[in-house]
Amino acid sequence: MTPADLPAVLRDATTTVLTRRGLDASVVPDAVAVERPRNPDHGDYSTNIALQLAKKLGLSPRDLAGWLIEELATTDGIASADVAGPGFVNLRLAAATQNVVVADVLAAGAGFGRGVTLADRSINLEFVSANPTGPIHLGGTRWAAVGDALGRVLSAQGAAVTREYYFNDHGTQIDRFARSLQAAADGAATPEDGYAGAYVGEIAARVVDKNPDISTLPESERLERFRADGVELMFDQIKSSLSEFGTVFDVFTHENAMFSSGLVDECIAELKANGNLYEKDGAWWLRSTSFGDDKDRVVIKSDGEAAYIAGDIAYYRDKRRRGFDLCIYMLGADHHGYVKRLKTGAAALGDDPDTVEVLIGQMVNLVRDGVPVRMSKRAGTVITLEDLVDAVGVDGARYSLIRSSVDVNLDIDLDLLTTQSNENPVYYVQYAHARLSAIARNAADLGVVADLAHLAELVDPAEGELIRTLGDFPAVVATAAQLREPHRICRYLETLAGTYHRFYDRCRILPQGDETPGPVHSARLALCSATRQVLANGLDLVGVSAPERM
Repeated sequence: MTPADLPAVLRDATTTVLTRRGLDASVVPDAVAVERPRNPDHGDYSTNIALQLAKKLGLSPRDLAGWLIEELATTDGIASADVAGPGFVNLRLAAATQNVVVADVLAAGAGFGRGVTLADRSINLEFVSANPTGPIHLGGTRWAAVGDALGRVLSAQGAAVTREYYFNDHGTQIDRFARSLQAAADGAATPEDGYAGAYVGEIAARVVDKNPDISTLPESERLERFRADGVELMFDQIKSSLSEFGTVFDVFTHENAMFSSGLVDECIAELKANGNLYEKDGAWWLRSTSFGDDKDRVVIKSDGEAAYIAGDIAYYRDKRRRGFDLCIYMLGADHHGYVKRLKTGAAALGDDPDTVEVLIGQMVNLVRDGVPVRMSKRAGTVITLEDLVDAVGVDGARYSLIRSSVDVNLDIDLDLLTTQSNENPVYYVQYAHARLSAIARNAADLGVVADLAHLAELVDPAEGELIRTLGDFPAVVATAAQLREPHRICRYLETLAGTYHRFYDRCRILPQGDETPGPVHSARLALCSATRQVLANGLDLVGVSAPERM
């Protein structure tokens, strides 16, 4: 038995106890919850299964817990089981059962923590998708980090994940961008509804360099040149920034292609045919309220132009035709209305609305010296991805954006992220990996070799706590994938780093002076190697480097 087997062991024990007493064993859940007590004095692991089932069975929770510990007392690998409080069962594992985690980590290497819970899923993960009208702002930067980390976590559970960027090159915002570029090239004032910032002048100058004769062209052709070349240059810059940030997309889909391919017209015709699109006041409306939306949505405006939702519906259909059984959209704080809109569009096409998931991310603020940072060097009115990276580096930026739930507003303390202290979370985790790398180098110099044959030497409470924390990693990854919460990986890494630092302070790993290397040193070195591996695996899942020296 290993610690990972505990839920199944507890399920079997509970089923056995109930069956033996003629009670209904069908109430036992498929997955029995197992937790780590906050107070190590309460045991290595704890379960509330007796509390969970007692009422259904008409039993006292403590009586059921008592029967369970009698059964568990005869189970190989469990050193002791006790009833606590109103009916919790606290467990201590035998050292051999616990220590097998070290061997499992070293055997699996970079694969430790990976699973197959999503092995049958084909997932389209769309994130960032910023308009090609300016640099990526902080909200988009948060999604660049979180979206990439989520893709890694979903892949680690066996899903086939396609990272996709929806290139918004259809609509009025592109017209405004083209007029802004033209005004900048002419030295004129920015249009009232245009885009400002130094980057506009930079892109305009590059368009002029690419088209030396642009000033002699007819007005409409000139504006079109600014539109086509300006959008291409801006988007190339966006892709370059994302790549340098460690976020790489598999597919770039153009919004305009939904229209030019005829897919928008096809979807509109289908919705008219199935009765989910109706005409009113010269416009065509989607019967959104029939599918749980709070109001019907205009799809074709009275002037004949398609509303945004028309492209959204066609884009969803395009994803499904490409074989994705789950479409995850990661959108900004001002896009709450899109949740029902996208699900309604799927339902109106006769599809399962649960094939659509929408994650909404909240705002990001930068703080320095306790004061909000307001202005960008290049964008004028917003902070960009490049501004954040310039301030704290790629690792600091990514980690700080990923480590908090996207459901909450995030304040990033620039002063904290540039300090080399335990208060800086990314430094704290990376330093643990660097310290472990230094131990490996020192061990090689001393001739100490990690040896799994001596794991029985690992009996110190600090060693046990570190081993149990290592054993938690696969469940953390699985939960992060299930809940779409990659921040759980960061929080786990911080817990692991703290647990390791406490172990380091308590247990001498390598021999000192003239001391001869012994079995305990080999065992502790194996534990250090496993810890180093798990830290590296976790950092890789969030796209942050695992330095060997700091």
